[in-house]
Amino acid sequence: MMLRNAWLLARGFHAPVCGDVEVLDDTLIEIDADGVIGDVVRPTEARYEVLKSAIEGQGILHRLPEGCYILPGFVDCHVHAPQYPQLGSALDVPLEVWLHKYTFPLEARFADLAYARRAYDLLVADLLANGTTTALYFATIHQEATRLLADICLEKGQRALVGKVAMDHPENCPDYYRDASPEAAVEGTRALIDYIFAHPDNASGLVKPVITPRFIPACTDAALEGLGQLAQECGCHVQTHCSESDWAHGYVLERHGMTDAASLDRFGLLGRRTMLAHSNFLTASDMELLKVREAAVAHCPLSNSFFAGAVFPLRAALEKGLHIGLGTDISGGPSASMFEASRNAITVSRMLETGVDPQKSAAERASGAPARIDFRHAFHVATAGGAKALDLPVGQFAPGYAFDAMLIDCNAPGGTIRLWDEAETSDDLLQRIIFTASKGNIAQVWVAGRAVAGTGIADQAA
Repeated sequence: MMLRNAWLLARGFHAPVCGDVEVLDDTLIEIDADGVIGDVVRPTEARYEVLKSAIEGQGILHRLPEGCYILPGFVDCHVHAPQYPQLGSALDVPLEVWLHKYTFPLEARFADLAYARRAYDLLVADLLANGTTTALYFATIHQEATRLLADICLEKGQRALVGKVAMDHPENCPDYYRDASPEAAVEGTRALIDYIFAHPDNASGLVKPVITPRFIPACTDAALEGLGQLAQECGCHVQTHCSESDWAHGYVLERHGMTDAASLDRFGLLGRRTMLAHSNFLTASDMELLKVREAAVAHCPLSNSFFAGAVFPLRAALEKGLHIGLGTDISGGPSASMFEASRNAITVSRMLETGVDPQKSAAERASGAPARIDFRHAFHVATAGGAKALDLPVGQFAPGYAFDAMLIDCNAPGGTIRLWDEAETSDDLLQRIIFTASKGNIAQVWVAGRAVAGTGIADQAA
């Protein structure tokens, strides 16, 4: 069902404010020719009944089937696109070993465009089918394959930010897989930016370029300086890894005598459109710096369990006022589902608060400070929070925002939601969706009002 130049009579949920969920109960949503929300009218408004009757008379009002609810599309703030072929494997070694043993050899294969096409086609289609309407992608060092990823996102209709990875450090990157020089890293990034901005199918800006130094250990200071200058020139988004593990955090402290956040800032890479993946070892001064710069963190709870050796203090960061999004971190995180990422964010926050060492008493092992979040926080961070972190007008149902959404069918035969009580509250229903929904429950996915994935639903225009 295409939803452009149309009105939708919607039931569902969104969370524009962290910690609060707004229930949409027979709410009228106007979607214009570009897939942007023009108006949202609730049954409590005086104009509701008259407007509803007028729209019905024009035959442009679409109703959702019984048992179906709309949610904003997920915003995945950290995806390594070329790592999709190893999703669910290669998780048996530390980060610094994993890169050289498994990941760099895999990413090097993307010099083969046929291989890249197969992997990226599957990835984008699968993420859309899982309700991910926006993805922030690390690609590889390869110019042609990275352009191909941008092409595929445009072909399939996914909102995306795509970055050619910059990595030129001869001591930390293998000879077979690195930029030839700092200049090559910067100019390759510039070439991709020009390609995406000039793309004939990208007039609406559905796909955006991202300056992507892999992380400080993979880049020379000259490359970091050049990329920082480029960021200041073009105003593009920036993404990198920040203080992910003990090894990565310690390496930067030893090399630069300061934390990742402080070092990135001195190179001009920390700003309103910067996304820092992981950031598990942020200091109090780092958090303050991120708040001042309005930079964001991509919280990746599942992959942190494998590679970080620490839990990111999500609640503390939210209370500090930082911009926070949620990431799957394919393939360091062995799931492509943002539902799983949301559940893991909730789980690890509780473990951070209570502690995990059974040899200590409850009082001894507890963190001593509130750290847990609930389904409301996770839902916000996975949608509106991630959108705000990326400075994109998506993630909520409000005028001026793109209609990027998914339709959850609670009665789907292949789904995993089970409803037991017809008198369940809205909170109960959303909790069941967050904790038990799967791809089988996603009946339709829209990006800017265009149907891009799902099994499809009957068009019930009134």
